[in-house]
Amino acid sequence: MSGTQRELTMRFLAEPLDVNYGGKVHGGVVMKWIDQAGYAAAVGWSGHYSVTVAVGGIRFVAPILISDLVAVRAKLIHTGTTSMHFSIDVSARDPMGGETRLCTHCVIVFVAMDANGKATPVPPLQMASDEDKRLAEYALKVMELSKGIEATIEHFRDPG
Repeated sequence: MSGTQRELTMRFLAEPLDVNYGGKVHGGVVMKWIDQAGYAAAVGWSGHYSVTVAVGGIRFVAPILISDLVAVRAKLIHTGTTSMHFSIDVSARDPMGGETRLCTHCVIVFVAMDANGKATPVPPLQMASDEDKRLAEYALKVMELSKGIEATIEHFRDPG
C-alpha cells in the first residue's frame, strides 16, 4: 500500500573495507548508504521503482569510524507530482555504548517510474503540522540552492 511509509531507518556496521587511509568511512560509502535508504523509502511511499535525480545540501559533520553502528534515517518532507524529497540524517555510535552523533545530513530527491520508464504520479504528502510545512520549505530551498550551483558551474564551463 503506497503513501503510508513516510519514514525509514536502515542500519549498517562500518566495516574495514568501508574506510579510507585515515581510518574514517569514505564519503562515497556514506553516499551509497544514503541512496539505498532513500530508494527504499521512495519505493515504500510511491509503490513504484524510483530513481535518484538530485542530492542537495550534503554536509559531512562528523566522521564515522570502523565498527560504528550507523543509522540512516530517511523522512519524506515534500512531494511533487512525480517526485519525493527526503531529509536524510546519518548518525553513528559505538555499538558497545556511547553517544549517538550526527555525521551527515542532506536532502535527496527521487522520481517514481512506471513499467515503461516514464515518471509516474506519487501519493501527495499531507502537511499535518507547522513542522511539516517548515521541512517542505527547507527541501525546496535546498534544491533551489543546488540549481544556483549548477548554473554557476555551467557559466564557468562554457567559455562563450
